[in-house]
Amino acid sequence: MVQNPREEMNNKTMNRYQWFVIGICVLLNVIDGFDVLVMAFTASSVSAEWGLTGAQLGALLSAGLFGMGAGSLFLAPWADKIGRRPLILLCLLISGVSMIAASLVQNATQLGIMRFITGLGIGGILASSNVIASEYASLRWRSLAVSLQSTGYAIGATIGGMIAIALISHFGWRSVFLAGGLTTMLMLVVAYFTLPESLDYLLVKQPKNALDRINHLCQRIGLTRIPQLPEVIHNTAQPKIGIAKLFTAGLGLQTIFLWLSFFFVMFGFYFVMSWTPKILTANGMTTEQGVTAGVLISAGGMFGAALIGLISARVRVFYVQAAFLALTAILILLFVNSTGTLTIAFILSVFLGVLSNGCVAGLYAMSPSIYAADVRATGVGSAIGFGRIGGILSPLVAGAFLDGGISSLTLYGYYAGAFILAIVTVLSLSKLQNKHAAQLNFQSSTVSS
Repeated sequence: MVQNPREEMNNKTMNRYQWFVIGICVLLNVIDGFDVLVMAFTASSVSAEWGLTGAQLGALLSAGLFGMGAGSLFLAPWADKIGRRPLILLCLLISGVSMIAASLVQNATQLGIMRFITGLGIGGILASSNVIASEYASLRWRSLAVSLQSTGYAIGATIGGMIAIALISHFGWRSVFLAGGLTTMLMLVVAYFTLPESLDYLLVKQPKNALDRINHLCQRIGLTRIPQLPEVIHNTAQPKIGIAKLFTAGLGLQTIFLWLSFFFVMFGFYFVMSWTPKILTANGMTTEQGVTAGVLISAGGMFGAALIGLISARVRVFYVQAAFLALTAILILLFVNSTGTLTIAFILSVFLGVLSNGCVAGLYAMSPSIYAADVRATGVGSAIGFGRIGGILSPLVAGAFLDGGISSLTLYGYYAGAFILAIVTVLSLSKLQNKHAAQLNFQSSTVSS
């Protein structure tokens, strides 16, 4: 019987090469964080130059999110067919070229198209890099690896905001898109020479020269070399393709609860990120103080993703995620009542960033464990895409409520409810996964005996 390197890697101590690969995934997310929020950084300048209405500017802000959702749903599944590495390289090329093109556009329609195309690339990168980070980690440190990868988004958003301020003041808003595009193209070169293919993909799909590539990775990771490829059992009874695979072999309910978890968390998260500065200003803070609170939420996010990963190395990630969701719901209610005391509001802003971003990182840490390698990128990508729908709807729903006269206190209470609903779906998903794993173990023991 051929030793499976995946099983060996699950139980070994992680070496420097594994952490290096995860570091590359973090860098990919840093680029994504900048590329995603570049429209927010330049919104005022773009609007001033072209005299945009609020609706037109809102469409530009949403274009990238629509693209990300489409990329997660329609590009990410190709990582299960052609490999994680080729798809990431392709998506970096798409994002880089469209960002550079965005610096040359002449009207809002052209910019919106470029933002959508950039979002396509980012959606593919997010899902695929999340999967690679998961697949290069040992079982104990998997949640931490994926969570650390998620910190890149907050780092890119924070650093990108500071860079954007300097560039706009000296060179105008187009320079921000150009800088982001050139940086993305640089990351394409770095990834081409440093990012390896997923070991899980090579073991399951077994493309050309798979054995040599697997043994090369085994040497880098410190695993036992294998003399021949392991046998892959193909299920011919259910020739499902694409997303349809996520509803076979007992995965249907798990997929639905994962999608709902992403939807509820993203619905609440994008409300916190999008509306907090404006609502705080409406409740008595100055504009600068409201923006500062928003920046503190983003800064707290860098620590939240790492924190949930560290705790999940010792406690099952589903339970940690449920705890973070509950604390986030409580803190949202405390936060909206703190606007009268600036210092308390700022402190709570940091903690709200830690918890809410930790909830998003927890989703990324949970999702790869649900699916087998042959559908993992499809499963993660579809969940991110479904969650993105919640992110798109969230600011629109909040705006409608505020226009309807709902108070900000009541509105925050509604959105706290989204995190509470997510607790139900996460714990239900945990129960379903336990049941599914027990069934697989029983089937495996029956076959071996």
